[in-house]
Amino acid sequence: MPYALTEKIDKPTLFSEYADEDYVQLNGLMHKEIGFGDYIYFEAHHHPNIYFIKTGLVRLGYLDAQGNKFVKDILRPGDFFGQVSLQKENLNGEFAQAVKSGVTLCYFTLNCFNNLLANNPKLAMKYTSMSGFRIRRFETRLNNLLRNDVKTRLKIFLDQLLVEVKDSARRIGREVRIPNYLTHEEVAQLIGTSRQTVTTLLNSFKEENICSFSRKEVCFFNQ
Repeated sequence: MPYALTEKIDKPTLFSEYADEDYVQLNGLMHKEIGFGDYIYFEAHHHPNIYFIKTGLVRLGYLDAQGNKFVKDILRPGDFFGQVSLQKENLNGEFAQAVKSGVTLCYFTLNCFNNLLANNPKLAMKYTSMSGFRIRRFETRLNNLLRNDVKTRLKIFLDQLLVEVKDSARRIGREVRIPNYLTHEEVAQLIGTSRQTVTTLLNSFKEENICSFSRKEVCFFNQ
């Protein structure tokens, strides 16, 4: 879809330093809009694309042997997914789905993106840096799972959530409120426990004046 250069263009973080006219003329760049709840791909097998989120949230998950869905990450604007290793791999039943609202993406076939990086060393370095940050984020989550009890894991998870979405936070007195896009079940899957345990702990956090968790927002007290 062409853009008028007088309009502001939402560019993923990787391409934030590109001038608008350079961005829209990137070789192989394609755009896609995904409706709320729609799948970008489902049970991907050798899926050929790498995607960059411009607006909206994307749920990444997988199916177990019984066909149950499990969430492994929620991605935000600036994140990327698909064939992030830059090799044609089986994504092992991974699905990607728009969360809460519509999603706008830009994407490349794997061949086009590899060619783009080969011809743009600075872009390749930036992608490497972003990939390193992504790996560190997963390592932090893994360490949280391995080293801490469930209550500590939930507290760390919520603290990290606040840091990651600080740009959309609202401060009211000593409270900080952020939009919520997770169910109790999804939080449970992300920290390795049961939905019932998450519900119980969130109720105790509210009683302890730490935070409250509703469908629309998470409110952190005494910040």
